[in-house]
Amino acid sequence: MKKYITRRVLISIATLLMILLMLFILMDLMPGSPFNDEKLTEAQLALLYQKYGLDKPILVRFFLYVKNMLSGDLGVSYAINKNFAIADMLKGRFSISLTVGAMAMVIGTILGLTLGILAALNHNTWIDTVCSVISVIGVSVPSYVAALLLAYYVAFKLQLLPILYNQSMPIKSLLLPALALSVSPTANIARFTRSEMIDVMNSDYILLAQSKGIKNYKLIIRHALRNTLIPIITVMGPILVNLLTGSSVIEKIFGIPGIGSLMISGIQQNDYNVTIACSFIYSLMYIVTMLIVDILYGVIDPRIRVSKGGA
Repeated sequence: MKKYITRRVLISIATLLMILLMLFILMDLMPGSPFNDEKLTEAQLALLYQKYGLDKPILVRFFLYVKNMLSGDLGVSYAINKNFAIADMLKGRFSISLTVGAMAMVIGTILGLTLGILAALNHNTWIDTVCSVISVIGVSVPSYVAALLLAYYVAFKLQLLPILYNQSMPIKSLLLPALALSVSPTANIARFTRSEMIDVMNSDYILLAQSKGIKNYKLIIRHALRNTLIPIITVMGPILVNLLTGSSVIEKIFGIPGIGSLMISGIQQNDYNVTIACSFIYSLMYIVTMLIVDILYGVIDPRIRVSKGGA
């Protein structure tokens, strides 16, 4: 198990370094400059580039950035908030984006598993049909459409929750965005759970357990659900990353000061450090999440870590 985890960690670190290098190359190729003041002369621009080290070769800047990043220094903002440390800019925003994504994942997982299990245990009945229709609608409706519908009916008409983010009641303000984001994961997890649960319930060992008189709830929880969760956990990894990294539109709709809105501002204003930092954090969350999924996959099914460890 240790060899398996070590190998996955080393691959993840190498992947992150390659992503960071690609970000530097792409930002270097972008047109424009972070110093877009028309009053600046060529000499003044050259001084600014020299001051922030942007006149150095890209590989030199890359290794300096990695060295500083290891000590927690992500540089300063060039345009959005001049000379302000990006690490300080991200502190509050990161926790907000993480909270929205985590809330949406918890809601989506609970609802998705419930719908999928109900559909599988009532296969070819009206309950199965209703759950399947809900799943299809959830997959078809984009999160921003769900956000607008929830904002209009729940927040505006019924006035149950606030529309815009309010620092005085953060959890209550994030509940509506989390519900909007949870529509897609609910549908996807429900579909996969239903499909896997039906296959597991028709397998030989489940039929053998039923013939031995094992009670239904024990059969479902101890045997069927555990084997169903193996492929579901693999699906949940990318879903969680998409929730954490794809909530920019939702953040804009509900006025949430998260990482997504900051990254969009960084791209619009050619703020290199802000864009690289936000993109790298998203990449880090993706890699770490997939690493955790790989490890959990090996814990749940020992055959996976044995085959991968010996590969």
